[in-house]
Amino acid sequence: MIERLAIEGSPNGSVAADEATSLVAEERRRGRGALSNATGRYECEVRQEFDDGWQSLADLEALRTEVKDEPARTIITRNDSPDISFDRSINPYHGCEHGCIYCYARPTHCYLGHSAGLDFETKLYAKPDAAALLEKELAHPRYEPATIALGTNTDPYQPIERQRRITRSILEVLERTGHPVGIVTKSVLVVRDLDILSRMAERGLAKVALSVTTLDRRLARAMEPRAAAPEKRLDAVRRLAEAGVPTGVMVAPIVPGLNDWEIERILEAADAAGATRAGYVTLRLPLEIKDLFREWLATACPDRAARVLKLVQSMHGGRDYTSEFGIRQRGSGPYAVQIAARFRLALKRLGMDEERHELRTDLFRRPVAPGGQLQLF
Repeated sequence: MIERLAIEGSPNGSVAADEATSLVAEERRRGRGALSNATGRYECEVRQEFDDGWQSLADLEALRTEVKDEPARTIITRNDSPDISFDRSINPYHGCEHGCIYCYARPTHCYLGHSAGLDFETKLYAKPDAAALLEKELAHPRYEPATIALGTNTDPYQPIERQRRITRSILEVLERTGHPVGIVTKSVLVVRDLDILSRMAERGLAKVALSVTTLDRRLARAMEPRAAAPEKRLDAVRRLAEAGVPTGVMVAPIVPGLNDWEIERILEAADAAGATRAGYVTLRLPLEIKDLFREWLATACPDRAARVLKLVQSMHGGRDYTSEFGIRQRGSGPYAVQIAARFRLALKRLGMDEERHELRTDLFRRPVAPGGQLQLF
């Protein structure tokens, strides 16, 4: 049975939702990352499943992926964050079926009235008009080109891209207009678009980074249940590099006490596959993620849970998370300094700290808006 509980005296459901959180039966969430589905923090009612004595929970079906079209009005998202190297990005999808338990994008699903838990992995939104919107925005007379990042919030090559092909349609527009693009993904589906990416890379317009969290297949399956296996991602790195696409690896997130011992091994494997650059981000636990990750950690790695959380907090002044720029992605304190030093030394030893891939903007040709005038030169 599912019961609705009204929340009194609060504009959102954050407190009551926490109290009402319960784990979803394993049979229903098999192949998913999150263990629960607490009501989003902006809702004024809480939904909670419980057994009413008639074993009715056993009749509930396994969670399935649902995809709805989102009628977006714009497609390029702007930011002025000093923590990242780009000021604009495109997200073809909301929610992500990969189900990475640590995903920092999970709390954004609450803006849509959903849970950051299982809803984030099963209730997805696609933007079918993305390519048309992009062409319209690029045609604006005041638009100035700079690298557009794909994969900043949710993965542009998650499983539904196989049928939707929205990411590919975006790349077609960018290639046609000579606009630079940078991609971050966990999916080997990126090699499907090697034809476009290799042509763009030849003109200095494209680069790709594969996110590799761990080389341990079992740990990867637990943390990132529907993402590609680690060796498949490294194979994608190899294929991209062989096709002439500047390719790097993101070791992200580094979870202290869980996968931080793999830093050097991942970088060595990335170097052997042809990656020429690498970066990292440490685990971030804002908002709902701190509870979702604790649930997962207690179930998947109970023997290491206390140590992992203690180390994470040591990097954030005793708290689960620090949102300050300059700290939120790397942490601070002795353990954070140690991770940074190890990463830097490994890059230097492998020669991966020397090459930079600056993409060109001088090849941009503004598309003609419907009813607009063609350029004379």
